Amino acid sequence: MEKRKTNNGWISAVKFLPLLIFALLVIVFKLDLLVAAPIATFSALIIYLLLNRGASFEQAFEQGLNAMRKIALIFFILMFAYGVAECFMATGVGASLIVIALKLGVTARTVAPISIIVTCILSTATGSSWGTFAACAPIFLWLNHLAGGDVLLTLCGVAGGSCFGDNIGMISDVTVLSCGMQEVKIIDRIKHQMYWCLGCLAIALVLFYLGGSHLPNVQGDVQEALQQIPDEAYAALEEKRPSALLLLDQVKNGVPYYMIIPMVIVIVLSFLGLHTLLCLGAGMVSSLLLGMLAGTADLSGWLNDIVYTGFSDAGSWVIVMMMWVAAFGGIMNAMNAFDPLSRGVVRISGNKHQLMGWCGVICLLGNMALADEAAQVATMSPIVRDIVEKNVETDNEQDAYRFRLRLATFTSSMGIYGSQLIPWHCFPVFFTSIANAVYPIYPGGFSSIDIISKNYLSFLIVGTALILTFTGWDRFIPGFGLPKTARLKKSKEKAASAAE
Repeated sequence: MEKRKTNNGWISAVKFLPLLIFALLVIVFKLDLLVAAPIATFSALIIYLLLNRGASFEQAFEQGLNAMRKIALIFFILMFAYGVAECFMATGVGASLIVIALKLGVTARTVAPISIIVTCILSTATGSSWGTFAACAPIFLWLNHLAGGDVLLTLCGVAGGSCFGDNIGMISDVTVLSCGMQEVKIIDRIKHQMYWCLGCLAIALVLFYLGGSHLPNVQGDVQEALQQIPDEAYAALEEKRPSALLLLDQVKNGVPYYMIIPMVIVIVLSFLGLHTLLCLGAGMVSSLLLGMLAGTADLSGWLNDIVYTGFSDAGSWVIVMMMWVAAFGGIMNAMNAFDPLSRGVVRISGNKHQLMGWCGVICLLGNMALADEAAQVATMSPIVRDIVEKNVETDNEQDAYRFRLRLATFTSSMGIYGSQLIPWHCFPVFFTSIANAVYPIYPGGFSSIDIISKNYLSFLIVGTALILTFTGWDRFIPGFGLPKTARLKKSKEKAASAAE
């Protein structure tokens, strides 16, 4: 018996090896996911063939193909999501949001809270956290400089708000992927987590305001702040995020307020229950029509530059990367690589809330291991879904659907906001590189720890998601509670023990 347990332990360790290779390639060797994911996939194939001597390469790879087929619709939605994001950045939709918000007047006390409001709205409208940060960091860091605010408070405000749309928006690649992996509608997930997300945002705004309440009430001028941005900053943005330059130029020159309408159209159509592709398509077309009226777009440029750029950006990296990551997850699941993890989680869970809470922890740990939110979503989603479906008993499909909504929320939230609490993750690394480029006068330069230090919104999202789930207090948040009648299934071991 002891020898068998030892052998099983070695086999489990060998099955887990491809995930370790994946993590090392990304974190230690700094390989892009587009390279790391195929290597990890083929390492998983080798382990699969070694453990299943009679299997052929075609049979092994078919496990990965099956996983990719399940998320085929996601690839089409991602193309449209990237297209909408590019349209909103290029035609003036994003700029109109910034212009309207900055009319509130920015002082040293309010620059950080306003930076969160602006970036939350812009990231929701464009679905791009990196694009939002690149566009807004120059404005708010220099506004903060002119007004005499707390630069780290403002930096963390921009960082936290830039990820809001990735967590709750319609057109973010992470939102699309997390919902697709759990087979839930994006609008249903938004409704499920809306009050919780908005509550965290409200508390964060209070904390950011209190953090700057001791500062002078001096108002900064937006145009002057834009003029203060050095040429080197523009050069850096042109290299790292070219779309941000166009948005900055539109903010400087001004755009009509009615350019906000395309974003409203997407949101309204979504809540009316239209298919996601139709909602996104309406956003692209309306941005073209209103952009032609405002002089920010024309049909030829819209088709050949804006839409083409969005579609090609999706196809050149994110879709290909997700295909490989999905294949990796499919092969790993086919050889039950994560069964020991699943059994461990079930063993320490006394009820459904604890089981779901540990699923959230698994997503966070996966994000730490892979250092990329999209890879975490694609890899961890089938694991946590399998844990829940095998161990939670529900009375109907509607209740099971609500569990999948929570899992989609977990994979997205622990991926996006968890990333900002992990120093080696690609999010804080990118944010600090942009911040140092556009605001080079900060003593010693910004670091990933600076992004974490006052990132109250990230701490609130990650912390409350886990605490509310583990304790069952999620029932006090409208639409966020788990089904009351659901329960853990009795394992054979527990049933046998009870019989004795």
